[in-house]
Amino acid sequence: MAEFNWKKSGLFAAGVLFGTAGIKALSSKDAKKLYTNCTAAVLRAKDCVMKTVTTVQENCGDIYEGAKQINDDRAAAEEAFEDTAEEAEAEETAEDTFKEAE
Repeated sequence: MAEFNWKKSGLFAAGVLFGTAGIKALSSKDAKKLYTNCTAAVLRAKDCVMKTVTTVQENCGDIYEGAKQINDDRAAAEEAFEDTAEEAEAEETAEDTFKEAE
């Protein structure tokens, strides 16, 4: 015949007791107030984070547009430089041709 283990059954009874007490504690008015305050704090934190995210997104958009403008200006300057170099080369060629014709 198996012996009854008082230690294990005592631990089981204590677990049931603490579990029942825990459920009552978690559903009490004080616990509800704590949950409400924690939820309110999380919502405030969410609002703060969302404001920061919006600011970062706006700044990224401004940075992107500024970078595009810099690249467009640079491309225009390079194109003007290349046009000037081609004109100077054409003038040199024309002068050389004129000198040869003389």
